[in-house]
Amino acid sequence: MADLLPSWLARYRRHERAFDVGFWVTMLGGSVAFNSVVDWIDLGRGPVPHPYAYALTLQLTSVVVVGALIPLLVWWERRHPLRLGTLPGCLGWHLAGSVGFSLLHAVGMVGLRLLVIDGHRVADWATVLVYEYLKDVRSYALIVGSIAGWRLLLLRTQGEARLLDPPDAPATGRPPDGGGTSAAVAPGPHAPVSPMAAAPAAPPAAPSRPERFLVRKLRKEFLVAAADIDWLQAQGNYLGLRVHGHDYLLRSTLTDFLAQLDPARFVRVHRSWAVNLDRIAEIEPLEAGDARLRMKDGSLVPCSRRYRDALGTAR
Repeated sequence: MADLLPSWLARYRRHERAFDVGFWVTMLGGSVAFNSVVDWIDLGRGPVPHPYAYALTLQLTSVVVVGALIPLLVWWERRHPLRLGTLPGCLGWHLAGSVGFSLLHAVGMVGLRLLVIDGHRVADWATVLVYEYLKDVRSYALIVGSIAGWRLLLLRTQGEARLLDPPDAPATGRPPDGGGTSAAVAPGPHAPVSPMAAAPAAPPAAPSRPERFLVRKLRKEFLVAAADIDWLQAQGNYLGLRVHGHDYLLRSTLTDFLAQLDPARFVRVHRSWAVNLDRIAEIEPLEAGDARLRMKDGSLVPCSRRYRDALGTAR
């Protein structure tokens, strides 16, 4: 499959964590620089002027708590993703999330200020919480909206996979009874037993396993073989698939998707990871019984102690 990954996305994937941290540090740093000046000007209009360091401390204590809460908001948005189709159902969850975010922010921010600002005190907690929520609900919407928008951009650019629709089941014919319906007649004690009735029930059919996936990327479609998957990673309501160095997202959970793959080839090696045994190049033992799997494409996959015995048995 041709590599259609844009250069900026390829660089982002190689340094994803550094880019994400850098983005939020830049955004929050700009907020501190801008809002601290605004606060300093407003404080200068009061009867008792305050130095710029005081206004800067107010903003830093607020932004530090917001920055600490961003990973929690990322997790919350993954649990309740913002999409047009699910928007009515998830609005209530995000309303509750904004209340929790504001409460944690206000308590953490005031706690830091009590520690670092001499003489700082809170006269009316109810007023503080209401005032902060009116601001925090906008911050919550901006942060969660940014997370959802970035995920949508990645889906449209890097590609999204889905299972092919299974073939329709063949229609079952009606028994040749002349087209009418008649009441069932119980056989008498000497009535012959039908060979079909005496035959044991057929064993249940083995679950069908998908052999290929349909991948959409940059308005083009590709078929990807399931055997070509290198590893799988749980990402909230999505499942990340690595296929020959390319990343795709599939709407599924790791447990449900592994149930559809060949257990002799795909095994779980971590709470959030599974691998194709044929793609493992090296197993590097770590402390406490954990391990690191080096795949043939050069990527690294964590292997926890809990799953390492199963990995050895499978291999």
